[in-house]
Amino acid sequence: MTDNADIYDVAIIGGGINGCGIARDAAGRGLSVFLCEQGDLGQGTSSASTKLIHGGLRYLEHLKFRLVREALVEREVLLRAMPHIAWPMRFVLPHNPGLRPAWLIRLGLFLYDNLGGRRLLPATLTLDLQQDTTDRPLKPSLRRAFEYSDCWIDDARLVVLNARDAAARGATIDVGTTCVLAERRDGLWQVTLEDGQTGATRQIRSRCLVNAGGPWVDDIIRYKLHRNAPAKTRLVRGSHLVVTRQFEHDRSYIFQMDDGRIVFAIPYEDDFTLIGTTEMDHDGPPETATCTAEERAYLLDAANAYFSQPVEEKDIVWTYSGVRPLYDDGARSSTKATRDYVLMVDTSEGAAPLLNVFGGKITTYRRLAEAALAKLKPYLPSMGEPWTADAALPGGDMPVDAHMEAEAKLCADYPFLDKSWARRLVRTYGSEAADVLGQAHSIADLGRSFGGNLTETEVRWLMANEWARSADDVLWRRTKLGLRLTEGQARDLDLWIRSDAHGPEHAVEASVSSS
Repeated sequence: MTDNADIYDVAIIGGGINGCGIARDAAGRGLSVFLCEQGDLGQGTSSASTKLIHGGLRYLEHLKFRLVREALVEREVLLRAMPHIAWPMRFVLPHNPGLRPAWLIRLGLFLYDNLGGRRLLPATLTLDLQQDTTDRPLKPSLRRAFEYSDCWIDDARLVVLNARDAAARGATIDVGTTCVLAERRDGLWQVTLEDGQTGATRQIRSRCLVNAGGPWVDDIIRYKLHRNAPAKTRLVRGSHLVVTRQFEHDRSYIFQMDDGRIVFAIPYEDDFTLIGTTEMDHDGPPETATCTAEERAYLLDAANAYFSQPVEEKDIVWTYSGVRPLYDDGARSSTKATRDYVLMVDTSEGAAPLLNVFGGKITTYRRLAEAALAKLKPYLPSMGEPWTADAALPGGDMPVDAHMEAEAKLCADYPFLDKSWARRLVRTYGSEAADVLGQAHSIADLGRSFGGNLTETEVRWLMANEWARSADDVLWRRTKLGLRLTEGQARDLDLWIRSDAHGPEHAVEASVSSS
């Protein structure tokens, strides 16, 4: 049995956005927090979104006014807290006369502009596509459009930054650690953990347990907690295509489909266009989600219904899929299932509470965390008050519109950088970009180059500060440089990270810094 020093106030299973958001909020309220993640932070659903923080324009059709309002308010809260990884984006919605009528779209956009107390973002405009430059990639038959505001977000970095802030406030973040069993004993939760590399097991205890397993939440209830409860999640797969760049301007498109769904086409990583998403009920383990041939064809057809130049199979450079764990409210189709979160506290077997987290979306993760802690407050009355609404995430202590100024300063301080390199660093690390580069006076000072301006210095920093343990962690979650490196370069990077000379040393450093 562990001693009292190993009793945490809150233990959290799951290192996605909800788990890391709850860990950050709880640690900032003075609670002792433990979080375990079996893979990498944000490795599942939280890194496979459409990369937007938005109110959910189409949710208005389903009269989800409270959800939309909460999301619209959060949109600007998050924009202020993390302007390096989130920025305003304008969306062009071409009007298709055969689908939603123009008056209905205008009404929806009026509500969208005004429900959330918009401060930072510009209002909706009506566009004449015969005059506006956004008509160039669109079919000439489309004559009118509406332009409104939402925001872009680097979803995977959002997860990591929440984990980093939680660790800085005292939380223990254990990456690559699986919960194999959790049971109530002597009024506490006893959690048995297994190290993913060594297979070694150990135990921790906590006063409260949070199941933030995302699409695995039901599996955790059944197989880790051994509770015979009915499934409460509806697994819905969202797939995306990344294709060669389809238009030159920086605005995005939102396309209405005749089946009631919508598809986005978004500028992505400077040289690409992101097209998504699908919504398909998913059968099987969440980790098996892939973009099917049917989904590829659907997304290509969606783009080609609006773009004048065909988007073809040969234009696809990457696909990704994620499984959203929607709360199963009995809706007949996945498109109509609720996007709201549901929090359930179970104290049926004694005083130690279990909080199960169902559903949720990236835009409202911070509010979900506040709601989760409100549920736990009766059991942890000493916790502090909500605090995250006005607190920047690491690297986010910069003005919302300061990207260009920050990029110029970085180039001045490190003259060997070109503009695109500086832009990537600022939009990844914000005010911490100089910390990543350190005392370098030349490119040679940054050590080995792995391709795509990724250097040994940056990789070491990610290993030491952000729990990166593999090439996938670096190339697809801490950055999106997987789009730039060849398979051979990615393999070389993975070998370097995992080598005895580098990997274990820095993995330990990251673990120590988070405890």
